[in-house]
Amino acid sequence: MNTIPDGLDYVNKPQDYYENQRPEMLAYLPETVKKVLDVGCSNGAFGAEIKRISGAEVWGIEPMERFGLLAKEKLDTVFISSVEGAIEQLPEGHFDVIYFNDVLEHLLDPYSVLEKMKNKLTANGKVISSIPNIRYFRTFFKILFKGEWDYTDEGILDRTHVRFFTQKSIRKMYENAGYRVLSHEGINGSRSLKPILFNIPLGFTAQDIKYRQFATVAMKK
Repeated sequence: MNTIPDGLDYVNKPQDYYENQRPEMLAYLPETVKKVLDVGCSNGAFGAEIKRISGAEVWGIEPMERFGLLAKEKLDTVFISSVEGAIEQLPEGHFDVIYFNDVLEHLLDPYSVLEKMKNKLTANGKVISSIPNIRYFRTFFKILFKGEWDYTDEGILDRTHVRFFTQKSIRKMYENAGYRVLSHEGINGSRSLKPILFNIPLGFTAQDIKYRQFATVAMKK
């Protein structure tokens, strides 16, 4: 089944880590959508909201059994498995949208997962993801000026992350996997003035440091 054991790294996360409905990501959901896959669906809260606002059939993949069982109560079909273990069980050409909300950075090989997911999309299907930005100014400043790289229970340096991305590397990952990027923008930006002040001597060429994550919408070429 390839589930993930309830190790300390996951158990100690704040409860809202698993319950967030991610309204900022719902904004990217196409108006006409019939079938959606939520990878890393947790307890099904996000998928349930998709069902409520669109009436779509929503499937989920969740590697942690205790959350996958909760998701089964809300969604149409749920695989309690790693995404790698579930891919071959997914129907071909079935999904209008596949969501990866802060999931790809947890995978050992997100590149091959994106490559394989192309076959699960309808002709005009889209992959939508949010991915943490390692260049976010608070993290960047700690690394650059303090030499610190301290893992935390959540956030950009979440101790369960195994891959780290920038705005450019996210786009490159999608393009190399055979996708056409339709939109790619920063989300959850800081209200601090520090990113603006830092950009002045750089001619505003590092504005990506304002954003905690980047939201990407892509379709297969």
